[in-house]
Amino acid sequence: MTPEAFAARLDGLGPPPRRVALGVSGGPDSLALALLAEAWAAARGVALVALIADHGLRPGSGAEAEGVARLLSARGMEVRLLRLAIPPGAALQERAREARHAALLAACAEAGAPWLLLGHQRADQAETLLMRAETGSGPLGLAGMPFLRAAPQALLIRPLLDVAPAVLAALCAAAGVIPLADPANRDPRFRRARLRSALGDPGGEGPRIAALTDAAAALGRRRAETEVALAARLAACARIHPGGAVRIDRAALGRDRLAVLLLGRLIRAVGGSPHAPATEATARLLEAGQGTLGGAWWRPDGWLLREPTACAPPVPAEAGAVWDGRFVLGSGWAGCLVGAAGPGLPRPRGIPAALAAGLPALWRGGRRLAVPHLGLGPPVPDLLWQPAGGPIAPGFVPLPRTGHSPDADPPYVRGDTGTPPEKDVQP
Repeated sequence: MTPEAFAARLDGLGPPPRRVALGVSGGPDSLALALLAEAWAAARGVALVALIADHGLRPGSGAEAEGVARLLSARGMEVRLLRLAIPPGAALQERAREARHAALLAACAEAGAPWLLLGHQRADQAETLLMRAETGSGPLGLAGMPFLRAAPQALLIRPLLDVAPAVLAALCAAAGVIPLADPANRDPRFRRARLRSALGDPGGEGPRIAALTDAAAALGRRRAETEVALAARLAACARIHPGGAVRIDRAALGRDRLAVLLLGRLIRAVGGSPHAPATEATARLLEAGQGTLGGAWWRPDGWLLREPTACAPPVPAEAGAVWDGRFVLGSGWAGCLVGAAGPGLPRPRGIPAALAAGLPALWRGGRRLAVPHLGLGPPVPDLLWQPAGGPIAPGFVPLPRTGHSPDADPPYVRGDTGTPPEKDVQP
């Protein structure tokens, strides 16, 4: 991987933002990423922010993280050290990975860095494919990690996915940078470490890893085609309300495999779950044409709403507060809570009472202060629908009917909800 090849991958995304974040663990892959990004950023006037997460899972990890921070600071990078607290128990590595991911994205939002570069390489991709195959993932999961993925806080970019780890280690050696060696990478208690050992190719340059990454790439191309088709179907069948609900045209949704996939994603987004419901359960709901699943209620009038009785309890209205897995509050409101608006609200014609009841509201002293999505009370422009599971459709696919474009809010499909219907079918 040359600096020119690295730059070509990022330059293909268009003009970069003023600040770009890097996830740096101190291993050879992430340090090589930092070295490559350093040259790219300097030539383009981009400020880099290195985010170093200390999981705190073993003695000495804090000191190691501080050493990585000193190394990058000495090279002129801004560094933010993220201390994580992960309780012991089952699925430790999975929970640690999720906590690191959440901490990196939160730090991106705080730092004003809309791009997050990650150092995953081709051996990581091969191991991911094997792990997903073991758990019975379908074609979309077997496509592995994507080069790009939109999250509410930042665009995740993996520019090294097809680069062998031996190449990245050599880049560090040539720069005189000594990476850390995480013993967890060789610990047979962890599934990824066992798979890595079974592959027997630490440099990532052998035929087995090549075959696995080629398969992931081919499935990735199929996934991209599916995502484009899904985005087009979404534009044709759905009117999206910024309060976290969707009006679905059943005929335009269809009844095929793509319809099942799209309905599952809509349920995930409306219900606030990190994951879509099981495919079989979604297919049954599609066949029935109405019902409840995953905390969402698909009504006979076509509205897919959050079940009002399933909403989460109120949370303090602090900056960055997340309520019900669906809404994020950008700035704090002292002495307030964010919770469900509840029944009995005035609402525009065409907005079901059940939709209004599940909207987020600011509460103070047991009284509703504001329901911004209904225009009630003071405006709260930064209380936004940002589903825990991410976007319904990829962020860079134009959706003309919803007013979406690559420049207008990449993480989410947001736009005109259309002319409201003449009346509510159900309360």
